[in-house]
Amino acid sequence: MRCFVFNRLSVHIFRTAAFGSGLLTIAVFLMMLYLGWPLLSSGQFFSLLVADWQPGKDIFGIYPMVVGSFSIALLALCFSLPISLGTACVVTTFAPFSTRKTLLVMVRFMAGIPTVIYGFVAVFLLVPFMREHITGGSGLSILTASLVLAVLIAPTMIVFFVNGIRNVQPSYRLAVDALGGTPAQKLLYLQLPQAWPTILAGIIMGFGRAVGDTLISLMVAGNSIATPETVADSGRTLTAHIALVIAADFSSMEFKTIFACGLVLYTFTVIVIVLLRLLSSKMVRVAR
Repeated sequence: MRCFVFNRLSVHIFRTAAFGSGLLTIAVFLMMLYLGWPLLSSGQFFSLLVADWQPGKDIFGIYPMVVGSFSIALLALCFSLPISLGTACVVTTFAPFSTRKTLLVMVRFMAGIPTVIYGFVAVFLLVPFMREHITGGSGLSILTASLVLAVLIAPTMIVFFVNGIRNVQPSYRLAVDALGGTPAQKLLYLQLPQAWPTILAGIIMGFGRAVGDTLISLMVAGNSIATPETVADSGRTLTAHIALVIAADFSSMEFKTIFACGLVLYTFTVIVIVLLRLLSSKMVRVAR
């Protein structure tokens, strides 16, 4: 009887927690919509998306921040993807059995390191190197930020890739072994093609984390309000812009732009979640 009551109580607690989480997500969206409604109703929101940031001319466009966010995130993904996929292949196939678990533990440990630590190390090690040997100037640039972000999002992508490669049906793997296939052949011709939904989900998740990160771009991207033209230029992301402008005058147009940034980020988050849900459904169908 006690066990039955405990189970029913646990179910109610978990349902309440899930319901509360959903309500909180909706509440955040409604708050952003309410605070950003003056921009939407007046049509300023869409003009802000394509305008430059020129406070001296009373122009407060967020186009440079949109370009900075997605430039840094895409470049970080380009750097991180081959490293993450290669690491996952080593962990699942090529590394000795005695070291695979150790490598995976190290990867998961990297995922738990605070973001500010990566930024702190980059400021004292990577930024001087970039300044003296590659980008010149201050060393604070889109390229510098993307390199640090590549390291930051790699553990998340590696975990996804490893799970996808390992979750290929055992009967398929045994069939390849029975035919005399090598581990490399099994990986290239069976596991990677079968694991593509999980791999794509890991890529989307890594890209989403790169777009949503604040501290790395705030510390090493340079925070220039000009639209970047090359990867050696400084840039400002949407998240860094929110962090920098949050203390401005509440009634100013400069302050209102943070709600435009928030709506863009929220919309992007929704797109990421929808894509992940679609891929999850695809993975279930593949497994069946």
